[in-house]
Amino acid sequence: MPRVYVLGASGSGTTTLGDALAAALGVPHADSDDFLWLPTNPPFTTKRDADERRALLRARLPISGAWVFSGSALRWDDEIAPFYDLIVFLRLDPVERMARLRRREVDRYGERIAPGGDMAAIHTAFMEWAESYDGGGLEHRSLLSHETWLATQTAPILRLTTTDSVPSTIRKVKTQLYTDE
Repeated sequence: MPRVYVLGASGSGTTTLGDALAAALGVPHADSDDFLWLPTNPPFTTKRDADERRALLRARLPISGAWVFSGSALRWDDEIAPFYDLIVFLRLDPVERMARLRRREVDRYGERIAPGGDMAAIHTAFMEWAESYDGGGLEHRSLLSHETWLATQTAPILRLTTTDSVPSTIRKVKTQLYTDE
């Protein structure tokens, strides 16, 4: 009954892998953004209260169940983190990761993020935040905060660079997951 946590920088493929891995394992997938952000328009502007996030997390990802959780929830996943069977840490070259993010944002929001669009300022701030991942400190989602958190975990950690295809990455995760049983 696997409980897998997939984390990494924004744009490293955590949600893509989480969704595909859950489908391959036949288990539910949830992403941290579903818990962190209230549904708003424009999106990703209002955070949920931490207690509400934890309650939603408990309801959607019971410790007695099997699931894949993706994203970054280092400051509020404390109730489920001890039950991870495998932690998958994704990395990607920062230049490639930012190019992926730019494409994703344009695909999602189009003209809304262009200069003068209703999401232009939000997009600019998001891209600046995402670009700070590799050199950022402990105050937000960063390589340092992820490495610091990973050093405290007892579950096996699989470190992958997400330049491989999704099916190839899933094979690596499944091999690690079922080798550890």
